[in-house]
Amino acid sequence: MKTYSTSEVGIDDMTIYLPKLYFSIQALAEARGLEYEKLSQGLGLFKMAIPDVHEDTATMAATAIAELIDKNQINPKSIGRIYLGTESALDGSKPTATYALNMLEQRYAPAYGKDCFLNCDVVDMTFACVGGVDALHSTLDWIRGDEARVGIVVTSDFAKYELNSTGEYTQGAGAIALLLKSNPRLLSIHSILGVATKSEHDFYKPVRPFTKHQLLEEALHLAGIKNLDIEQLLKHINESLSKDSILQQTDDVLYLHKETPIFDGPFSNATYQHRIREALQNFRDQAIAKGILAEDETILERWSRLIFHLPYAFHGKRIFTELFILEKKLAGTWEVLAAQLGIQEPSRDNFESDAAFEKVNNNFFKAVSQTSEYKELVKTKMEKAQQVSGEVGNMYTGSIFLALMGTLEADFQLNTALENKKIGFFSYGSGSKSKVFEALVQPTWKEVVAKFQLRAKLDQRVALDDATYEKLHRKQLNKSVLTPDSFALVTVGKEGNTLGARYYTAPVMEIVEV
Repeated sequence: MKTYSTSEVGIDDMTIYLPKLYFSIQALAEARGLEYEKLSQGLGLFKMAIPDVHEDTATMAATAIAELIDKNQINPKSIGRIYLGTESALDGSKPTATYALNMLEQRYAPAYGKDCFLNCDVVDMTFACVGGVDALHSTLDWIRGDEARVGIVVTSDFAKYELNSTGEYTQGAGAIALLLKSNPRLLSIHSILGVATKSEHDFYKPVRPFTKHQLLEEALHLAGIKNLDIEQLLKHINESLSKDSILQQTDDVLYLHKETPIFDGPFSNATYQHRIREALQNFRDQAIAKGILAEDETILERWSRLIFHLPYAFHGKRIFTELFILEKKLAGTWEVLAAQLGIQEPSRDNFESDAAFEKVNNNFFKAVSQTSEYKELVKTKMEKAQQVSGEVGNMYTGSIFLALMGTLEADFQLNTALENKKIGFFSYGSGSKSKVFEALVQPTWKEVVAKFQLRAKLDQRVALDDATYEKLHRKQLNKSVLTPDSFALVTVGKEGNTLGARYYTAPVMEIVEV
């Protein structure tokens, strides 16, 4: 067996920005007529982070990055790249990362010069919730090419769903920034990466087509206007309106991009489960071939903590049961546990349809999850991540890193000896792709985690009432709920060559003379 090696590249530090507003799941349950216990005890949900009027993907990203730079006293000119993982982009062409960069330039120009980020490579990376992990591994490979390189990966998203939808209670928001370099103080990340990709429509945000005829027909119907020739009206519109008019566009079909997704929850659960199984097998095949993993070594033995992308707090423990069974079979201990269950694992061959099999199979997985051995696994290796996820909600690309931060801070508070322990990661992005990888906890991890202040940030937030929450959701507020104290969106261009351009303000870094 070869010695474990990571090329000493990984995560040196992490920072998180959480909106200072939240809406409680109990208040949502009361407003929607839902059973609070099903959401809190069944899914692990308690609060969801909600951005204020002046906040968006770019402001949250810039805030997390600025804290990372300030805390580590980094000269911006030494940062070779800032890669943003997001599925909440603000433009179809101009990277959201450039807006964050502009705010950072404003902040650091007095101390480091107006061009202090001029030679920094920035880009957005999008693959639903796995985009941040894509940015992570791309940047780690870049650093492996030159150990002097320093990069930042930031994830920033607002997981927004339609009001009264089945996804509404899983909403959340925030940004997490990672400082990546050689000889990291927190985690070194192995170069072996298990991947599984397949084109699916489990969750997506399409550009939705509407004909001008549809739009006018609906508007006239809502206005109560009848017997109007829509085709004649369209002809008049096309001949008379200015080029900036919504309906004067030369195409007969207009396109609307919404922040909220089209999704199929049960199907997405299935694709998540399939992809992580396939990605884990891909990871295992590579690790065995390279001689760092024995053929009969299980991840239950190898990984001290299991870090999942968590669209809701309890998702990891629900989705992992299949892999738990496969790992127990690999270890040769499954038959003993199966005997304890007193039920036989179902076979697809015994069912007439996939639906009938899945129903019985899901009940089988549920039975496995109720065993004392599985509950102990969850308590030891997953529960700490669940706790913090339930206080924030889904962060899309940042969810897996929130799980990591929450786990490490909880272990720090318990004074757990995690030094030189291995952590396994199960990332997932709808569409769909999973990446499975592992990291080694560094001897200096506690000195880094001691400054996370994650729990303090969670405790400093302000609760929203139902009316204000809904107005924020509908974009009906013109003034922020709380006075901005950091980066803030000021205005959006309304016409001409600045139509849709976004303008921000930034707090200038104070120059302290020594």
